[in-house]
Amino acid sequence: MHPDLEALLALQDRDVAVAGCDARLKALDPEVRLLDEQIVAAERVVEQARAGIRAAVDRRDGLEGKIQSYRTMQEQRRQKLEWVRGAKEASTLMAELDLARSVLAKEEAEFMRSGDAVTEAERKAAEAERALEAIGRQAVRAGQDLMQGLAFVGRTSTTFLRGVVRPRRLRPIAIARHVYDTGITAMPIVALIAFLISVIIAYMSARQLRGLGADIYVVDLVTIGVLRELGVLLTSIIVAGRSGSAYAAELGSMQLNEEVDALTATGVDPFELLVVPRVLGLTLALPLLTIIADLIGLTGGALLCRYLLDMPLSQYANRVIEAISPTTFWVGVIKAPVFAVLIALAGCYRGMQVHGSARELGRLVTVAVVQAIFFVILADALFAVLFMEMDI
Repeated sequence: MHPDLEALLALQDRDVAVAGCDARLKALDPEVRLLDEQIVAAERVVEQARAGIRAAVDRRDGLEGKIQSYRTMQEQRRQKLEWVRGAKEASTLMAELDLARSVLAKEEAEFMRSGDAVTEAERKAAEAERALEAIGRQAVRAGQDLMQGLAFVGRTSTTFLRGVVRPRRLRPIAIARHVYDTGITAMPIVALIAFLISVIIAYMSARQLRGLGADIYVVDLVTIGVLRELGVLLTSIIVAGRSGSAYAAELGSMQLNEEVDALTATGVDPFELLVVPRVLGLTLALPLLTIIADLIGLTGGALLCRYLLDMPLSQYANRVIEAISPTTFWVGVIKAPVFAVLIALAGCYRGMQVHGSARELGRLVTVAVVQAIFFVILADALFAVLFMEMDI
């Protein structure tokens, strides 16, 4: 066959094959489109699946965090339960978690109440301890003050005894000056107080005894009351407020100005110069003031009996002599030197304690007056018991 014809036939066969392929391709186009749609749908499903997986992963992470938080909370609760209740195993507590929650809440409430009770008990114990500590501190201070007071009294006594051996060391000029300051200058106020007190006693007694027809016993009340108790007691209280405070203020001012230290530096004993003359001066002055108070008190009672009860002065005098015993007057006078020593020692002791500031001076002056009055009343009570036991 001719070559061109063969080529032409081959060409036709190829065209036929191409046409058949095209026909097949056209027949496959719907399937291809369907496959494409299926592929797109599958890609969408895959994307959705991936999104679901990511969401599942996120949920898993969140759940893991919650599980971890829950586990931490469970561990804390388990530890609390172990601390409160003590001896159960972790597996048993976790199995009974619901019941343990209520138990834990109740026990926590009880623990808080017990903690409050323990705190209150500790507070009360601390207060009791502080009170006991304050009592102990005050007792120690009182003991130290007592020892210092006894040392002051001892030094004053030894200085006085040295002066008895050598009378010039008692400094009579200073004693005379203190007798004048504490005795002579105090006579007006002592006389006035004694007069008013005796008038008050006589008036109140007369009001009560007149209705019983026992006016004459007003004299007995005034005489015995003034001579045994009121004359010396009121005089001592007045002197304690007047001279006791003066002693404390004088010596305290000298302490603040360092005059006492200057005396010590120059070789002069401050007790010999400052304390003993004041004690002796007041010891001499107070019995004299007591006698004056007794006389003025009896005079005031006499005047009131004369003008209120129409009692003649001669009858009043005779009744006074009948009412008193030989010891009535001396009972009051004997008390006076003791009261004077107590007042002078209290004032001088507190005055010699002053250091630092004027505020301390004022405080110790007040303490001196209060202690002097207290010691006077205490000594008077002791004298009353002593004289009663002695039947005086």
